Amino acid sequence: MNPRIFSFAVVVLALGLFLAFAGPVHAQGCVTDTCHQNMGKAKFVHGPVGVGQCEVCHTSGKPGHPTKAVKGDFKLPAEGKELCYLCHEPKDAGAVVHGPIAKGGCIPCHDPHQSNTEKQLKKETTSQLCFDCHENNKTTKKVVHGPVAAGDCNICHNPHSSDFKGLVELEGSDLCFLCHLDRQAQFELRYKHQPAAESCAKCHNPHATDYSYMLLAEGEALCFTCHKEMDQHLKDSQVKHSALEQKICTVCHTAHASDYPRQLKSSAKDICYTCHKDLGLQVRKASRIHGPVQQDDCYACHDPHGSANTKILKKRFPAQFYMPYATENYAICFDCHNRDIALDRFTTTLTGFRNGDQNMHYLHVNREKGRSCKACHEVHAGEQAKHIRKEVPFGKMWMLPVNYTQTKNGGSCNVGCHKPKEYDRVKPVTY
Repeated sequence: MNPRIFSFAVVVLALGLFLAFAGPVHAQGCVTDTCHQNMGKAKFVHGPVGVGQCEVCHTSGKPGHPTKAVKGDFKLPAEGKELCYLCHEPKDAGAVVHGPIAKGGCIPCHDPHQSNTEKQLKKETTSQLCFDCHENNKTTKKVVHGPVAAGDCNICHNPHSSDFKGLVELEGSDLCFLCHLDRQAQFELRYKHQPAAESCAKCHNPHATDYSYMLLAEGEALCFTCHKEMDQHLKDSQVKHSALEQKICTVCHTAHASDYPRQLKSSAKDICYTCHKDLGLQVRKASRIHGPVQQDDCYACHDPHGSANTKILKKRFPAQFYMPYATENYAICFDCHNRDIALDRFTTTLTGFRNGDQNMHYLHVNREKGRSCKACHEVHAGEQAKHIRKEVPFGKMWMLPVNYTQTKNGGSCNVGCHKPKEYDRVKPVTY
């Protein structure tokens, strides 16, 4: 035991034995109809006061008290916080010490005798007490953190000392997780948002803001404080993803952590299908699915934020159904497929769509009124081999049918644009 505490304990014990025979100090004149008459009547009373042992903290000085009391009539066994530490454990052991305690006093916050507030605080709430010294700019915003609104500053801050800056009880996100257990569990997921993993305060104000969830800014403006390149990308994009019209990145991404890359809320295609419901239904029902779609890689073709191309495609693809052929117009397809597929009228290697050595891709596409790839092929999923479409929108009224049958060396088409025809790579069909 600390020798100082032990010595004082002996004094208190001796004084207690004396009072047991002599009666409480109150009875000897400290509390009378004219002196200290309200002492001990508050809701929360300091222990020695409650049992009438004033001399635990006060010792007699000049004779004549109480009738001729003046300042200095009573002496204290110790000064400032050292007096409190004769009974209480020291409160200044942390690396960061609260100013009043560092300056030597407990009584700026605590009444040494009694109070109507727990722990004998001098104000009704912790925050009222704090705002005696600190500027009250923590409760003036539209959205206030629960403990702040309730006046409980010491839910997060230690009022005496701490090992952390700001006298907080724990550092970084660990402090928030004392209450937000659901968020703590979320950070067990695979992909963590870096700022959130470092500190919740990167995005949230711990006291109050004018934005929902106490965010430091609203919507995409908050994200762009870090993701500046995305801000510029969207400004440069001629075609923007309609999901971004809400200006809330969390439509697709989680702000904290996820089991999916880029902190998506679910797999890429499932994210897309939450809005593109018809496409999702088509893909789920289809027996033949385009490779990128099957691999859950919508990003292979689309930029999910914005681009210079129709359908937010990463590279060029014509919006028109008919147009003169140019290889560069189909750059998105030729990222994967043979870019020379429609350049030669005759070939035995460029494509399997041949009648003998006649290149049927060239026949259909490489012309003044060339057909877009989407005139014949499904770009996401379908039922026919080679992703051949079952029907094609033609004008405003007609869905032009396309019935394709695959054979060992070719196939046949029964379509609305010409009479039924066949092709064969080994035994070419003559028309």
